Amino acid sequence: MNFDFTEDHILIQQSAKEFAQEVIAPSAVERDINAEFPAEIVKQLGALGFMGMMVSPDYGGAGLDTISYVIAMIEISKVDASVGVIMSVNNSLVCYGLEKYGTDYIKQNYLIPLAKGEKLGAFCLSEPEAGSDATNQRTTADKKDNYYFLNGMKNWITNGKNADYYLIMATTDKSKGHKGISTFLVEKGFEGFGQGKKEDKLGIRSSDTCSLTFENCKVPVENLIWEEGKGFNFAMNTLNGGRIGIAAQAIGIAEASFEAAVKYSKERKAFGSPIANLQAIQFKLSDMAIKVDCAKMLTFKSAALKDAGKPYYAEAAMAKLYSSKVAVENALDAIQVHGGYGYVREYLVERYLRDAKITEIYEGTSEIQKLVIARSLLDAK
Repeated sequence: MNFDFTEDHILIQQSAKEFAQEVIAPSAVERDINAEFPAEIVKQLGALGFMGMMVSPDYGGAGLDTISYVIAMIEISKVDASVGVIMSVNNSLVCYGLEKYGTDYIKQNYLIPLAKGEKLGAFCLSEPEAGSDATNQRTTADKKDNYYFLNGMKNWITNGKNADYYLIMATTDKSKGHKGISTFLVEKGFEGFGQGKKEDKLGIRSSDTCSLTFENCKVPVENLIWEEGKGFNFAMNTLNGGRIGIAAQAIGIAEASFEAAVKYSKERKAFGSPIANLQAIQFKLSDMAIKVDCAKMLTFKSAALKDAGKPYYAEAAMAKLYSSKVAVENALDAIQVHGGYGYVREYLVERYLRDAKITEIYEGTSEIQKLVIARSLLDAK
């Protein structure tokens, strides 16, 4: 395996890093405190091609590989994981699914503006009684003439307040179980579409999250994605790629925590010299560095398999599981290295911990990732 980045990869990394430092970083703390959505930053990300990185240029995208996407996600998330998840959802969960399974009508009318960053998307699978058990969809879609009428509720929707287009999983035939679930593209302005209050979250506070309601929401038949009964497959196939994005987000947090700990350990003095000279601190920094590199290897492997057109769902689950664990552990260690200063907003590491925890929960909890991995191992025997 070649571990070297191409020249294009290096340019993407530099571009993402510069944008993150110069444009995202100055407002990150204030947006976190005020739970303010980074609308202007998202527009600029779109103009730079970061909102539809893997989409073909035929549909307004940058036409880049998954490795490029991972590289950019890491650099963006190192500075602000909230911006990272907004970018991840639009790329992995929305644009990917529409390009792979959407009709030409869907691609021309919805994918192009999403890939260009002119519009923002959201992925809507979770419900009050359907979290990890995604087969238990209570939202229904009944067809009448040239429309489907959606009724139900979706929970924990990232970009829920600020998205323009929403991918909704709903039951079209309850008798068929998960094979009776279908996917629909709903516009914010559709009749019967509603939004709940914005959630007041522990972390990734600059990313908005809310519930959605559907009361006889009128959706044209042309906005069915793939075909009836394929909604569960659509969701699972899309989430496989989404887990690579969240793994990259988690790596960004983990690496930021490590770099903050190294910097502080060189500046903070105790017993007459920098605490970086203490073996206890050195061991902690060594463990943090190893974890970041291991997480990167798992994530880049899953990205490379996806780019090669090979099965990658187990590897993506491994990457997401391990990277999210590392994000939390490195953030905790960074706080420990900082001592009391790590517990206050003046230093960024407390935000890294608050942002890290959600990576173990959304787009499949750590427990679900273990089930995915175990099933792949058992099926292989």
